[in-house]
Order: sequence, then structure tokens, then C-alpha cells
Amino acid sequence: MLTILGFVMIATFLALIMTKKMSPMAALILIPALFCLLVGKEAHLGEYVLKGVGDLAPTAAMLMFAIIYFGVMIDVGLFDPVVRGILRFCKADPVRVVVGTALLAAIVSLDGDGSTTFMITVSALYPLYRRLKMSLVVMTGVAATANGVMNTVPWGGPTARAATALKLDAGDIFVPMVPALATGLVAVFLLAYVLGRRERKRLGLLTLDDAGAATERPAPGRTAGEPVLAAATGGFGARVRTTVLRTAALRTAKARPAVAVGGSGGSVPAGTATGGAAPGTDGSAPAGTATGGAAPGTDDFQGLDPHRATLRPKLYWFNAALTVALLVLLVLQTLPIPVLFLLGAATALTVNFPHMPDQKARIAAHSENVLNVSGMVFAAAVFTGVLTGTGMVEHMARWLVDSIPDGLGPHMGIVTGVLSIPLTYFMSNDGFYFGIVPILAEAGAAHGVGALEIARASLVGQALHMSSPLVPAVYVLVGMAKVEFGDHTRFTVKWAVLTSLVVLAAGLLYGII
Repeated sequence: MLTILGFVMIATFLALIMTKKMSPMAALILIPALFCLLVGKEAHLGEYVLKGVGDLAPTAAMLMFAIIYFGVMIDVGLFDPVVRGILRFCKADPVRVVVGTALLAAIVSLDGDGSTTFMITVSALYPLYRRLKMSLVVMTGVAATANGVMNTVPWGGPTARAATALKLDAGDIFVPMVPALATGLVAVFLLAYVLGRRERKRLGLLTLDDAGAATERPAPGRTAGEPVLAAATGGFGARVRTTVLRTAALRTAKARPAVAVGGSGGSVPAGTATGGAAPGTDGSAPAGTATGGAAPGTDDFQGLDPHRATLRPKLYWFNAALTVALLVLLVLQTLPIPVLFLLGAATALTVNFPHMPDQKARIAAHSENVLNVSGMVFAAAVFTGVLTGTGMVEHMARWLVDSIPDGLGPHMGIVTGVLSIPLTYFMSNDGFYFGIVPILAEAGAAHGVGALEIARASLVGQALHMSSPLVPAVYVLVGMAKVEFGDHTRFTVKWAVLTSLVVLAAGLLYGII
């Protein structure tokens, strides 16, 4: 009975958030509370919730101060050189932009923290996606999948958990898996290329000429004279919309010379109109004239404002050294991760913004992300607390293991890899690696399959895990990108599952699993 209720609870939760009937936070709280009542353990609800909150409190603290720390580092310009390099590669080509998203996310993921990866990636590329009218779920999907593959680094969490649960060395698990994980990362770049091609086909291609002006190339099936024009209102990174001019306006445009008017140092392609009254009507610019905020020229694609008041160029090397030291201490596990980020955030704020009003302003600037993420962590604590406390997780795990035919016993590595895909999505890494992986290892040992093989196979599902509603960092991603979690889930799941299967197939091909 608990097995059935566990699966029904998860299915109900996913159905409600994907159909947008409930917000993720409300669903994470109310759905488990209802099922706790159905199980007949409503008297223990408070106990389960407090246990879950206690287990996740260090994670919430770590995320809160990590967001502040890396938010400050973004503010002061530490990551600007990397961002500029990626954006120079991207230019205005949708294919390059999506591939650049995967590249930036993969590079930043080396720190082992998903929240950091998503903050930097979205901060750098969100304005560019908006300006080019590209799909934001493409950005969130590619970033999450790339981060999921890279999340398997020993200091990222899953590998360390698998090593602890099975009493193995993390290096013995991770190093042999590198070829399979590298293949998975190649699959992410191929996915980014395919999605970029799809975006280019849908939008056409903008290129930057030597003068920095943006020139539109028509998409296949569209003639160069067809007036599908980018309309930008407001300043840099403002909302972009596509306007199809009426026939009369088109005739007006043909009768008048195209005029390019720059804003914020940018330049606009001839034949670009901005919002307001319709082109050709009183009170508006004539058709073919661009007015208003920054146009999609060279300055538009810097992603982070190069003239923002929070930049601290004189402290660049101090901030770089502080960040490197923080990452080294994270890897060495000298202190608990929440403590390291707490100390790092306090140091970064004090040195870069010594005046109290400036410190308050920086904390306030990142407070929305802090509140959203910490709120989601504690909401997820209700879900995991009930799922674990009622015994649903244990019954579901036992049912899954007992359902494995005896003939698959010698292939428990493959079975573990396949099971890791859905199980790491439906539960936390702690629940999977400490609750289910040891059971799978026991079943494998009975058929001569070593614990190392089980541990390596358990990493396969991480590409999907990073889009799980139980992963707090994903709410940083969708929140900063202004994407509905349900939309992100519908788009990403299929591609993340495919990437995980590629990692599994590569592990089998290379003889790792």
C-alpha cells in the first residue's frame, strides 16, 4: 500500500506542477501533507517535517550564502572576462548562442555548485536570449543538462555520496567514469547544436559586421525583404518582440530610405522598428526607423553591463584569489561547505563594499533569489520528510529491487544505471545514494557484480537529476530566467534522459559498467 501511495504522490505532484495547477512550493507542501493523512500518520506530520527541515537546513544555508557570494562576485566583475569570451564566440548566431550556453555552464560547473553555474550562465546570457527572441527554455534546458553531467565531479556531491554509502574511494569511482561522462558532455554539445539550428531556422540569423552593426539574414522560406523585424523597447536587455508590418507600412518602408539610429552605443539594422505607435502613423518613427534603447549591436552582446557601478577592477585579483581559495577549501573539505560560504560571503562583502549602505544594497539585490531558493528548500523538506518518514521510499525501493528478474542479476550494473535515471529525479541524492544504492549493491554482490560497478552506474542519472523538483538549484535557474518550472520540465526531461542513456551506453561500450 505504501508503495502505491508513494508512486501516486509523486505522480500527483508532477502532474499538478506541469499543468500549472499549483505552484511548486505549494505542491511540495500540500501534496505530501495530504498523503500523510491518507497513510494514517497525520499525527507524525510535524515530526516528519521538522526532521526533513533539519536535514536540509545546512543545504539551505549553503545556498543562501553561495548566492550572496557569487552574486557579489558577478557584481564586482570577476566573471566578466569569461563571459566576454563566451559572448564573442556566440556573436548573434542562435547556434553559437546555444552551444555557448552549454560551454559556459560546463566550465562554471567545475566548482561543483549548481546554483553558481546557473547564476553566472543566466546573468550572462539572459539579455542575449531576450534580444534575439530565442526560447528561454532552451537556455534553461541546456544549462541544466550540462550541469548535470558535470555534477559528477568528486566534490559535486553524487560521487562522494556513492563512495560514502558503499565505503569506496571517490577517485576509484570517478576516474574510470571520465570517458563515459566526457561522451555525455559531447552529447550535450550536439544537443545544443541541434537546438541552436532549430532556433536559427525559426528566427533567422543575425550577424555583426565589421562596424558592429547587426544585419538580419532571413530564415529559410523567408525572403530578405519580408519585414519580420526586431522591435526593442527600453534599455539594454529589454523585452524584444517581433512585429510583422502591414502591407501599407511595407509600401511606406520601400518608399523611404532605411535609417539606423544607435542607442546606448549600439547600432540597429536598417529596417528595424521599435514599440509604441504603429509605424507610419502619427507620433511614431517612420517605417524602417529604429528608436529607443540599445540596439543589437556590439555593446548589446556583452551580457553584463561593463559600466555598472558595482565593478571593482582594482580588487580583481583579490576576488580571484579568494574564489580560488574557497574552491580549494571546498575540495579539501577543510570546513563544512555552509561555513565556508558563510565566511566567504562575509569577506567578499566587507572588502568590496566596506560601507554599510553598499553592503545592504548588495544583499537586497540578491534577496529575491535567496528567498526563492531557501523557501523551495524548506518546502522540499516537507516532501522528502513525509516520503522518508512514512516509509514510502523504503517500500518503493524494495519493490523495485524485488521486481528485477533473476536473469538480470549478472547485469545489475546496467539495471542500476537505468534505475538511476528516474530515481534520482524523484528523490534527493541523499535518499538515492544512502537508501537505494546499498540495496542495489547487495543484489549485485549476490550475482558477482562489484560495488565499484554499481557506484559508477549510479552516476548515470545525474543529467536528469539537476532538473528534479527536489533540487534547490533548479529554482535559481528558472527563477532568474523567468521560466515556468512546468515549461522547463516538459522541455528538458526528454533531452536529459537521452543524455543519461548516452552516458550509460558509453559506459557499456568502454567496459566501465
